[in-house]
Amino acid sequence: MGRNDSGVARRTLGLGAAAVLAAPGIAAAQGRRMLKVIPRGDLAVHDPLWTTAYPTRDHAFMVFDTLFGLDAGFRPQPQMVDTFGTETDGKVWTLKLRPGLRFHDGEPVLARDCVASIRRWGARDTFGQTLMAATEELSAPDDATIRFRLRAPFPLLPYALGKASPNICVMMPERLARTEAFTRVTEMVGSGPFRFLPREQITGSFFAYERFEGYVPRAQGTPEWTAGPKRVNLDRVEMHVIVDSSTAAAALQRGEMDWWSWPEADLLPLLARSRDITLREADPTGLIGTLRLNHLVAPFDNPAIRRAVLRAVRQEDFMSAVAGTDRQYWRDGVGYFCPISPMASQAGMSAMDGNLDAAKRELREAGYAGEKIALMGSSISILKATTDVAYDLFQRLGLNVEYQAMDWGTLVQRRVRKEPVDQGGWSAFGTFWGGLDHFDPAVHAFLRGNGGEAAPGWPDSPRIEELRGKWFAAAEPAEQKRLAEEMQRQAFQDVPYIPIGMQRAITAYRKNVTGILDGVPVFWNLERG
Repeated sequence: MGRNDSGVARRTLGLGAAAVLAAPGIAAAQGRRMLKVIPRGDLAVHDPLWTTAYPTRDHAFMVFDTLFGLDAGFRPQPQMVDTFGTETDGKVWTLKLRPGLRFHDGEPVLARDCVASIRRWGARDTFGQTLMAATEELSAPDDATIRFRLRAPFPLLPYALGKASPNICVMMPERLARTEAFTRVTEMVGSGPFRFLPREQITGSFFAYERFEGYVPRAQGTPEWTAGPKRVNLDRVEMHVIVDSSTAAAALQRGEMDWWSWPEADLLPLLARSRDITLREADPTGLIGTLRLNHLVAPFDNPAIRRAVLRAVRQEDFMSAVAGTDRQYWRDGVGYFCPISPMASQAGMSAMDGNLDAAKRELREAGYAGEKIALMGSSISILKATTDVAYDLFQRLGLNVEYQAMDWGTLVQRRVRKEPVDQGGWSAFGTFWGGLDHFDPAVHAFLRGNGGEAAPGWPDSPRIEELRGKWFAAAEPAEQKRLAEEMQRQAFQDVPYIPIGMQRAITAYRKNVTGILDGVPVFWNLERG
């Protein structure tokens, strides 16, 4: 942390130390206009379409803007869009941009910038791919108008363009948006409320933003989640990546840091004892734990073996290892959708009853023949805890399991390999997703059953895909709910992954920081006193 602070201090002193030292009141005012944050992790990737990593998503909301945002009821609301409407029985959508929108390079935001941005996003994002498959023509009839001509009605269009789960649909200049979707954009020019400061980034430890003076917030609405006016009360936001959680906690306690976006669960009781720190559940969707199985290689290419392992799981074992024994910090009984989502249900949950003896019997009946299982584990604390519990469970089931520990970056590279285990492939790994990513079939990448096109693990489930298509076409919430329940029952048969519970999203910040919105970490509306 000292290296981060000294580096920033040298830059600040070079810009005008004499004025600051001569005027303590000015220094105090500048301090109130700056926020020091301990983020979820380092910003390794800047392009919001290149990764689903949450630090990149959070970065995207600072630098870029979106056509729609989500309110506290998870409903899309206009953001860059001024007005919108449909015609031709929902097959034509017309979106009008707000006046006064500008990119950080001073150029106006035009409809053709947005069209190019949507097309690039639609080539990578799962929800975007579905929208673009339904789109016959996407055009910009004039500088302020975006028009979709659809092959069939797509009532979820505003939701697709305004979702807060990665990959979000950010607007960038056409010259950047024309970059091929699988090539990184490295120049960070958006129209969002903050500018990124690339020259200040120190890989692995520090990155920063400054207020974009040309940003014009919406005139109407209530700030909540990613919707409403984005009124910025800060001149600068610094991100200090502190890997050691005890060091991070001490920095927050001493007032060296203002906000720790996601503190470790075992340090929450310590932080709660401080009169200067506020703890609260900022994101009710939480973090959803998953144990992903590789459907391409033995033994988890056998659905009966996947179901037997699923049966043995007790979510309570995983969650108490991840977040401690205090149940206020986690919940079990979690299915294939985020527990607070209207799509959540208990359909099919009896398949996961924790009966170890019955699971052993089912493994024998399924023909498990001692095939080696490569269980990948990461040093990240919640992932290590997950892997430790999975390893113990696999051993108790009599599986031939090897615990393969590695850093997260190596795991991410390894998990895309489709080779057998003895050729460098893998069998299982644990990971966590923000609850928004499991909110419904539209955004749930781990619930796809499209084989080789699915996320690593590559489940092939024609029935899940069929139900997903019907869900998109459903006109009524009740019908969507029914189809989601049917998808969950099918998931308990096909087992694209094993749900292992939900950790609650507790955030910690100094009491002189006010106005932090619920939902994903955003830096408008808040103030530092």
